[in-house]
Amino acid sequence: MKLKTVEVDGKQYAEIQDGKPVYVEDDGKEIAFDAVGTRSTISRLNAEAKGHRERAEAAEKSLKGFEGIEDAEAAKRALETVKALDQKKLIDAGEVEKVKEEISKAFQSQLDEVSGKAQTLEQQLYAEKIGGSFARSKLIAEKLAVPADMVQAAFGSRFKIEDGKVVAYDGNGNKVFSRSRPGELADFDEALESLIDQYPHKDHILKGTGATGSGASPGGGPAGARTYTRAQFAALSPAEQATVAQKAATQEVTITD
Repeated sequence: MKLKTVEVDGKQYAEIQDGKPVYVEDDGKEIAFDAVGTRSTISRLNAEAKGHRERAEAAEKSLKGFEGIEDAEAAKRALETVKALDQKKLIDAGEVEKVKEEISKAFQSQLDEVSGKAQTLEQQLYAEKIGGSFARSKLIAEKLAVPADMVQAAFGSRFKIEDGKVVAYDGNGNKVFSRSRPGELADFDEALESLIDQYPHKDHILKGTGATGSGASPGGGPAGARTYTRAQFAALSPAEQATVAQKAATQEVTITD
């Protein structure tokens, strides 16, 4: 990174944007460096590291009581035996497993019901958090030549919900971090822009970079390209939508209203 400067009266001064010095990355992108935010992030990470260390020390201390026990499974079976002997005071030995089975069935039924509701809520949360982020994206509205649902079909799998927040992952499975706020995760539009920068056919989905001139076919798609209506696209499975969206980005297919 290099500090961006401006010349005033023959002298070089750092360029300031929103009270922050501007740096230029190796790829030419300009970043307003948030020194105050970076310092806060470092302090937070140091505090988190201290917490991890203290928990590790507490766990290590707890484990000292088990020193000398080499066969963990044998120790576990011994504890189960003691527990069963204690239960025998209340229930005949031959009935213990039967009672356990009945209790297990009852709880499993409740667990399945709760699990089903949780999955439904998770799907609704995903649709609102991630689907809503694509629909409301300023980047898509201002800079992309394809609609939000197609962008979601192509890049939606790169976004997950963690601790109630939308988190993006790059092609290598790494979280996408902010360039302007080191140590912090990128917000939705910044993460999406980073993913698009790595997309090999990005020139086909950015506004102003598609096919033009006498060689372009009517509607912007090449001659002979397959056409999908919006309704047909919506009826496809998520995997098929992703494939069609990628082909639309390279103008192999077109999508009409």
